Amino acid sequence: MKIVMLGAPGAGKGTQAIKIADKYGIPHVSTGDIFRANIKGGTELGKKAKSYIDKGELVPDEVTIGMLLDRIAEEDCKDGYVLDGFPRTIPQAESLTKALAEKGEKLDYAIDIEVPDDNIVKRMSGRRACPKCGATYHIVYAAPKVPNVCDNCGSELIIRSDDKPETVQDRLSVYHKQTEPLIAYYKEEGILRTVDGTQDLPKVFEDVVKILG
Repeated sequence: MKIVMLGAPGAGKGTQAIKIADKYGIPHVSTGDIFRANIKGGTELGKKAKSYIDKGELVPDEVTIGMLLDRIAEEDCKDGYVLDGFPRTIPQAESLTKALAEKGEKLDYAIDIEVPDDNIVKRMSGRRACPKCGATYHIVYAAPKVPNVCDNCGSELIIRSDDKPETVQDRLSVYHKQTEPLIAYYKEEGILRTVDGTQDLPKVFEDVVKILG
């Protein structure tokens, strides 16, 4: 079962991807993990990626796709995988479709975790983090016992720059421009399935499982 997860930043696709991987015994393949593993392992592609990252530039598609294809060719992916964070653009999706077709393979499902922008801004701007021990909270869903104070070490909690409303809005506008077109792309391919991501986490997963069977 080869699955790609879609959804805006903060929609919860990463959480669902981990739960799918766990339930079905297939690897959760995230681009962040692949980059780190290649850079740490000093692979040719890792060295290339690092040269771009060090300059603060985006890693070109061919390098990212090369790493991804190496990863899904590994033994643990032979029964399938869940892709999280890739593809992000139509050219990446087309390259992946082509590369899989060359091996006589294709994706089975593209699951879109659908959450309106307003909910995402509310959800992400409610996150709090402890700068000292790294614990994370949410003022609505997982509040600390004492407002704005870490349960573990008593430090004052902060809002990470990534979670500030204006940053979230910027990330959403990039998503709508670059990544949202994938929904139409995979609909055209006949593998798109949509899940209401505004529900409680267990209910979202229940809906995902209904799709995957």
